[in-house]
Amino acid sequence: MATLLYRLGRTAFRRRWLVALLWAVLLGAVGLGAAQAPAASDDGTSFMPGIEAQKAFDLIGERFPGSSADGATARIVFIAPDGEKVTAAGHRAAVDTLVKEAADEPQVSGAVNPFTAKAVSEDGSTAYATVNFKVAAGDLTDADKAALEKAIDQARDSGLTVEVGGTALAEQPAAGGSAEAIGIVLAALVLLITFGSLAAAGLPLLTAVIGVGVSMAAIIALGSTFGLSLTTGTLASMLGLAVGIDYALFVVSRYREERANGHAPSEAAGLAVGTAGSAVVFAGLTVVIALAGLSVVGVPMLTKMGLCAAGAVVVAVLVALTLVPALLGMWPDAVLSRAVRKRGARDLKPDNGGSRWARFVLRRPVAVLVVCVAGLGALALPAAHLEMGMPGAESKPLSSTERRAYDALADGFGAGFNGPLTVVADVRGADDPKTAVDRITKEIEGTDGVVSVSAPRFNAAGDTALFSAVPATGPNDQRTKDLVQTIRSERAGLERDTGAAFEVTGSTAMNIDVAQALQDALVPYLAVIVGLALILLLVVFRSVLVPVKAAFGFLLSVLAALGAVVAVFQWGWGAGLLGVEQSGPIMSLMPIFLVGIVFGLAMDYEVFLVARMREAYVHGDPAPQAVVTGFRHSARVVVAAAVIMIAVFSGFIGSGESMIKTIGFGLAVAVLFDAFVVRMALVPAVLALLGDRAWWLPRWLDRLLPAVDVEGAGLTAQAAHGTVPAGGEPAPREAARI
Repeated sequence: MATLLYRLGRTAFRRRWLVALLWAVLLGAVGLGAAQAPAASDDGTSFMPGIEAQKAFDLIGERFPGSSADGATARIVFIAPDGEKVTAAGHRAAVDTLVKEAADEPQVSGAVNPFTAKAVSEDGSTAYATVNFKVAAGDLTDADKAALEKAIDQARDSGLTVEVGGTALAEQPAAGGSAEAIGIVLAALVLLITFGSLAAAGLPLLTAVIGVGVSMAAIIALGSTFGLSLTTGTLASMLGLAVGIDYALFVVSRYREERANGHAPSEAAGLAVGTAGSAVVFAGLTVVIALAGLSVVGVPMLTKMGLCAAGAVVVAVLVALTLVPALLGMWPDAVLSRAVRKRGARDLKPDNGGSRWARFVLRRPVAVLVVCVAGLGALALPAAHLEMGMPGAESKPLSSTERRAYDALADGFGAGFNGPLTVVADVRGADDPKTAVDRITKEIEGTDGVVSVSAPRFNAAGDTALFSAVPATGPNDQRTKDLVQTIRSERAGLERDTGAAFEVTGSTAMNIDVAQALQDALVPYLAVIVGLALILLLVVFRSVLVPVKAAFGFLLSVLAALGAVVAVFQWGWGAGLLGVEQSGPIMSLMPIFLVGIVFGLAMDYEVFLVARMREAYVHGDPAPQAVVTGFRHSARVVVAAAVIMIAVFSGFIGSGESMIKTIGFGLAVAVLFDAFVVRMALVPAVLALLGDRAWWLPRWLDRLLPAVDVEGAGLTAQAAHGTVPAGGEPAPREAARI
């Protein structure tokens, strides 16, 4: 591996203009494809096939073809001034006019007047009208929205307070450009402080931006074909930018080190790609495994997010291995520090903060280990109280009309009104369909916790009925979740007595089913990614205990990160500082997605840091000294890489989309815990306690594993024969085996 990448680095350095041209052509080609691609729209696939709520939703779309179950909706809420009622003549006329104008629009399939639908609160202060569209929210044009907004403004002129919920006029989240800009600025400052050179700081940023440009343009170009959403692109850009900067950072740092060791520019580029590039390849593979492994969860949207983000990571790896050495070839001395350029001094001191910290940990491994485990364990305690859901309008800021509409409906009609249960009854097997449906509605209406049940509506064929049940409690209340399970538990008897089958769906039921399905999928998902990554790390480090230690450290950091997410977003600790106005359940997709990404990034730092320790150990250092050597060469760069990732992820905390905000925070604190607590403290403490046993590998297993030479032993052997100029390193030795 190291020899192959060494040759690749030298070739890219020598053929720098050709490599740069190829990347420019690729960027231009995908950019042209993105510019000419049609706008992406929902592909109509199920959110999570197999769960009851999704099957019921699909049945509605099949049996009620004209209802446009996936069409956009607008729930327009009218609130009368204090002391007045919406039923007053002037207010009623304004509501009637709005409903009539909305119903006349070509894309509207129906508009329900609140006075005919009995959608007026008992005290008469609040009413709502429902406007259904023929197309999904993403397919509504500006003209469609403007017509409804004009009618709403006219109703407001009558003195009514009018708020709008639903999907039709919901504010779309920003594309996230400001988040990337903030991350890039902070990353530039960290790189400048780390390297003390504008060129060295700018090169990783430039290559990362090019990589993200290629990835995002490809996602946009393929968006309409594969149904790739804005969220998909945001997460891909988040990870692509973070790992792109980090991977280039490690190659540039190793290049500077090899130049300081006296190597010629082309040789230094080859050695940098052969050694640091090997770590980049395997670190990237761990991230790709974690992201691609999201496909086993069974959520199409999550699969797309994971695969697109994995593609962005692959592009970042290719950029680091080819474009970075090519640009180094164009400015071979610009990335060096001023001391090296002027006096030829070594850029890396024999003793620095990293080596001093490593010696401190080596002297007190037990104390450091106990503090790390106890601290992360304490932070992880809130994770035991994790509640998953799909936050809706209640999680939006009070400044949004969707949140105000939600609150007004809850005040006027009860907390459960915002989360009605939709029941679809299949009566093809019933002798008397109407009697069967009446029996089902009466039983559900009599269930404790149900406030009201709407009149059932049959489809044109008369074989399916649809009605809704309003619970007494809110959508995310545990009592509402228990109610759904109670209704479903009574289903068997009703189906036996009536011959009619029914299923429960709606946003609340969907959230319950999704949360349970994701919880059930977490264990197999962890088994897949941890198993594959352990095998990969076993090959990389040729050790049994190092991969196990890496997995243990990951569990600590991810649980601590989940605990922090629960404390902030669910319990509300410090939520106001992050712009979270309403705490509540954590989005169901977030924990499993966080686990996947954090696992990949945790293995990143494991590979970068421990690979340098193994390199020192294989090349002759005793086990304790190998830890010190690894920290001396890698600590500063690992810290810089972690700070950059934290900066990039923190930029997304300002996103208006709840999931992106939560993931941005979760990833930022996870990197903080993993890089600074686990990798920089727990890892050297464990290695100090293990000594030579850390690199133990049974001989029979050693014979089975492929030799990938991440530490560059092959390059050292070539140097001994004159093929590669020697860098003053001793001959490699065998790792401990039995």
